[in-house]
Amino acid sequence: MRVLVACEFSGVVRDAFLARDHCAMSCDLLPSETGDSDFHYQGDVRDLLSWRWDLLIAHPPCTHLSVSGARHFAAKQASGVQQEALAFVQLLLDAPIPMIALENPVSIISSRIRKPDQIIQPWQFGHGETKATCLWLKGLPKLVPTNIVEGREARVHRMPPGPDRWKERSRTFQGIAAAMADQWGSLAPEQQVAA
Repeated sequence: MRVLVACEFSGVVRDAFLARDHCAMSCDLLPSETGDSDFHYQGDVRDLLSWRWDLLIAHPPCTHLSVSGARHFAAKQASGVQQEALAFVQLLLDAPIPMIALENPVSIISSRIRKPDQIIQPWQFGHGETKATCLWLKGLPKLVPTNIVEGREARVHRMPPGPDRWKERSRTFQGIAAAMADQWGSLAPEQQVAA
């Protein structure tokens, strides 16, 4: 399967698919943290959307979308940055790719574009933490929890301020990446969910 992981600098999701022998590439404006340029395109994902992909997993920036920043929405709407962020999300959802998963925290995507198909938590995939993650799906089934654990710590929410806080908060949990690769990477074309 040919997999494009958009807006990912960490390589977590990309590497989960590579480990299962898929042809996977991450793409971000930042360089890959792993330093592996063979499987990472540093640039705008729009450059790659017309390539022949089977699956797109997109992590668009949530800075102007997440309800955790709702107190700043008026300024973001006035400046146009929120509309640009929503247009980017719609572009990704409309990409000519048969299977698409777009993830974001609870955000205005739900009221401005459509409600998510699924909301998952890290504790459903082996990590004792909370971080509600919405998934908008096209041609894909919902992820099935793989390892429900105790804990329910809000570590990501409570991270202290710092220059790399946004990077750590945006990182996909390994258990979720593995579930994506195991469950969606094994889909045959006839198993795709009708859009």
